[in-house]
Amino acid sequence: MDKETSIFKLRDEYLSSSLNESDVLLNPIAQFNAWLNQALASQVNIPNAFTLSTATKTGIPSARILLLREATNQGFSFFTNYHSRKGTELQENERACISFFWPELERQVIIDGKVEKLSDHESDEYFFSRPRGSKIGAWASPQSKVLKGREELDHFVDLFNAKYTSEQVPRPENWGGFRLIPYSIEFWQGRRSRLHDRICYKFVEGNWQIVRLAP
Repeated sequence: MDKETSIFKLRDEYLSSSLNESDVLLNPIAQFNAWLNQALASQVNIPNAFTLSTATKTGIPSARILLLREATNQGFSFFTNYHSRKGTELQENERACISFFWPELERQVIIDGKVEKLSDHESDEYFFSRPRGSKIGAWASPQSKVLKGREELDHFVDLFNAKYTSEQVPRPENWGGFRLIPYSIEFWQGRRSRLHDRICYKFVEGNWQIVRLAP
């Protein structure tokens, strides 16, 4: 494929909106939830999907897509297998970054911070709200481990379906939540000629400060 017909030539002008310091709320979590609600109202596809970027203790990075389950003044909460690659890395290196991209609104949000485990009560509360199939999946999948094939995973599913025959499937000890506590939250609004608006909240000495970043 030559450059005339490849991604080399793809261009998109961002024309839908703008973002000024006077437009945003003083609390970045409130501002995030306002944008999330707008994404929901605009029927953005999977508006709570985000990229979680982690690194090992020696700095080797990795990233993957997860689903946000809560955004409060305490932080941004999500759930996973603690023995998975991301779970292991988050326990080795508490620094992480999450980013949301809503192309329909020409917006993204980038959140940098540190993570902590949620309490057993918080993890239980979410786990027991899940469908039975997802509960069984949490038991059956040795997440991030090498499998011999799909048949091995299906075998594990059959084993745990036979073990837990009711809806009351207990939460595995190696499955639960994390909360990312933000140090900075950047709101990005696409603008014409790549002169995008970037409004960033930085947590400094116990308070949020609002600054504009160059595009």
